[in-house]
Amino acid sequence: MVVDDHRLLAEALASALKLRGHRVLAAAAPAAGAAELVITRAPEVCLMGTAVPAEPGIFDPVVRIKRERPQVAVLVLGPVPSPRGIAAAFAAGASGYVRHDERIEGVERAIMKARAGEAAVAPQLLQGAFSELLNPAAQPDDEGQRLLQMLTPREVEVLVRVAEGEDTRLIAAGMNIAPSTARTHVQRVLMKLGVGSRLEAAALAARTGLLDRAGPLPHTTRATATEPEQPV
Repeated sequence: MVVDDHRLLAEALASALKLRGHRVLAAAAPAAGAAELVITRAPEVCLMGTAVPAEPGIFDPVVRIKRERPQVAVLVLGPVPSPRGIAAAFAAGASGYVRHDERIEGVERAIMKARAGEAAVAPQLLQGAFSELLNPAAQPDDEGQRLLQMLTPREVEVLVRVAEGEDTRLIAAGMNIAPSTARTHVQRVLMKLGVGSRLEAAALAARTGLLDRAGPLPHTTRATATEPEQPV
């Protein structure tokens, strides 16, 4: 059985497999509804296409298939994956991972391995996965989250305003605080982030993804350069 969100791809692959002597029970789309069909028809092998192998929950249909039809071998068809994508596929119960750009002969070899109960994955994909697992790349989001946890909610708002180019007067007006208090908040933000200027703070926040994690400003009132200063 072949399932993919793109019906044309599913039908083309099914036709190619039929020409090579394989019996194809169905070619279906979208992949989200594959579990019910696979459980009902119970093929020996299910080729399941996905475009985002690292997305949370993408392999939930595989989990259900293996729970209700453990004898069905599921082969995931996807793009060049991250190690996380390969790991997620196998953790869900897949028997193999085949790249979308694989030749039909490679798909056929993977099918035969899956039917024999073997893991069907190209050696180079496994090599890349093990390499990254042994030498993980630094995740910028981790640094952004760490920095975000160092700041109070008020300081986060100050940092967002600094990144948007507001000076001390505009920060004070937008937050309805005294300019001296705004300056104190800015100095604390710079100290906690370990930078020497507002420009460095804004660049660090953007580089680590901190601004995306911070979200929009909590106050709806936005100060502008033409507004008078708020009384203090």
